[in-house]
Amino acid sequence: MKKLILGLLVLSVMLFGKTLKAQTATSATDLYTSHNKGKIFVYWGWNRGYYTKSDIHFTGSDYDFTIKDAKAHDKPKPISFKNYLQPDRVTIPQTNFRIGYFISDHYNISAGIDHMKYVMSYQTANVSGYIDVSSPVGDEYNGVYDNTPTQIDDNFVHLEHTDGLNYVNFEFSRYDDLGKLLGFGWNTDIFQINITEGVGIGALVPKTNATILDRERYDQFHLAGFGLSLKQGINFTFFKHFFVQVEAKEGYINMPNIRTTHSRSDKASQDFFYFQPSIMFGGIFRL
Repeated sequence: MKKLILGLLVLSVMLFGKTLKAQTATSATDLYTSHNKGKIFVYWGWNRGYYTKSDIHFTGSDYDFTIKDAKAHDKPKPISFKNYLQPDRVTIPQTNFRIGYFISDHYNISAGIDHMKYVMSYQTANVSGYIDVSSPVGDEYNGVYDNTPTQIDDNFVHLEHTDGLNYVNFEFSRYDDLGKLLGFGWNTDIFQINITEGVGIGALVPKTNATILDRERYDQFHLAGFGLSLKQGINFTFFKHFFVQVEAKEGYINMPNIRTTHSRSDKASQDFFYFQPSIMFGGIFRL
């Protein structure tokens, strides 16, 4: 009898263990975070911008010159509640906005805008071309330039895309649950870590603040060119729906049609590479 009872006890434990294992597997499969297909996400955040040197070509009815290897920097706002969280000022800093849809558990498509800021630095740079201004304003720069070292300041040329260097783009990205890849078994509906990679393409619609030989600036949004980008990031999702995402984006920008003054004959062109680290806060929900 004792052997029979012991045998039944062992059999019961084995059957219960199998049942518990099956229930655990089923519950893991049924977790909200175990599948992404059909979900939408949206985020808002902030970025920094780092730019390579570029040749900036300026043309007009009485000038045609190029500033060689021009250096530039971004223009972040000081960190404060007013600059970053006050409702009527949230679009003033360097910001990122994106909305997307998961077409499968691992892949999503999205549209967004990277609002960067680009300021040509004050510097001494080589200039090639000519200036032949007839008006008294700016005529001190008349002449032929042949890789001539020239002081770049507001009296000569000022150029910045600070409202901003707007990259309106579409991305195709992949997401993977890092915990699952590493074999961790925590409840991802409470906390999940994802890695993401993506490619993007889009248009540059800057609002350029440019002063060329003291002429009145144009200062309107305009279609100036195109951009390409790659990104890598890590996503921390909390309680199924809320996340913090940190990204590093590298890209190429080509703007052959930058409006500089109210005269349509005045324009500039440039191309350069950039690096953009950013941090975003968002939500993800199923339709």
